Amino acid sequence: MDGSITYSFFLIFSGAAVFASLALATRQPLIIAYIALGACLGPYGMSLVTSTQLLADIGHIGIIFLLFLLGLDMQPQALISTLKKSTVVALLSSGLFFLMGAGVAILFGFSTTDALVIGAAMMFSSTIIGIKLLPTTVLHHRHIGELMIGLLLLQDLLAITVLIVLFGVSANETGGMGRQLAISFLGLPLMVGGAWLVVKFVMLPLLARFDRFHEYIFLLAIGWCLGLAETAAAIGLSEEIGAFIAGITIATSPISQYIAVNLKPLRDFFLILFFFAVGARFDLRLLGDIWLPVLVLSVLVLTVKPTAFRFLLKGVSEKRILAWDLGFRLGQGSEFALLIAYVAAGAALISEQASILIQATTIVTLLASSYIVVLNYPTPIAISDRLRRD
Repeated sequence: MDGSITYSFFLIFSGAAVFASLALATRQPLIIAYIALGACLGPYGMSLVTSTQLLADIGHIGIIFLLFLLGLDMQPQALISTLKKSTVVALLSSGLFFLMGAGVAILFGFSTTDALVIGAAMMFSSTIIGIKLLPTTVLHHRHIGELMIGLLLLQDLLAITVLIVLFGVSANETGGMGRQLAISFLGLPLMVGGAWLVVKFVMLPLLARFDRFHEYIFLLAIGWCLGLAETAAAIGLSEEIGAFIAGITIATSPISQYIAVNLKPLRDFFLILFFFAVGARFDLRLLGDIWLPVLVLSVLVLTVKPTAFRFLLKGVSEKRILAWDLGFRLGQGSEFALLIAYVAAGAALISEQASILIQATTIVTLLASSYIVVLNYPTPIAISDRLRRD
């Protein structure tokens, strides 16, 4: 990295504060600010930060913490109750969006592998848009909040499955794709069982005995998250999968939400670096070659997703107005798409053009969807007083 890491952090976090202010003023999600900052300061912009590999590695820790906290929120009883009605809608919609993305990729001459990954990346909606733009009272006390959580949780589980497959395929050269995938899917339940035993007989007794020492809880949670991440990597899974398992296995603990709240600032610190690295690696010059598929796929995402959710939700007896509301709130690309593009491109599974297509489509749809939701539906940051809710 050029210059000292302190200087690079100064550029990134001071710049992020400026860009975040602009994003909030224009009702945009903050990840757009971090990606835009990376594009401006990175090697394809002003070249103030030209070596992004270290930042990408540091930002990778943010993804690990993100999946750890995601697991913490998946308490089994609540998960079962919210998934009952959402399962059919989530699976059918994901299949449709996969075919949409893969079809566009094939239409524009991408390879079969590129098309499969592009299709997989298009299956998911943004948790940031869905949750952050839904009023808190609606999120926690209304039926629409329960439905949204159920759909997003199922999409998250599908995304985890996609990542397992990607990591298995990326290990093809070391042990054979079939062998590695078998290890991944066989190792997963074994690891979950072992982690559950450790939590029951070691973690929970320690938390019960020393729960008065907040610093200890913080250290134990980080150690458990990173320890299971490294264990997963050692048995042929990925660090992200290990962190996700670490979160799920302590989700039933009474102290899980305390851990989640206290780790969010640490997660956000590393995620800023991750999204900055995504933007810094975004080669704007390639957009000249693929602007048409980006435009076509973005328009399809913004129109097909809300329409599909509207009819699928109406098919499970939801009111028409509620179906449209949820459809538009979930009618965009996902931050998981950026992660899928990052993992697949890093493992040389897809072409650079395919990675840029996924990233550009995600960014465009996040921007457009934010405006659609803010201008038409109740949100905490609505421009009009009539739509502002908290």
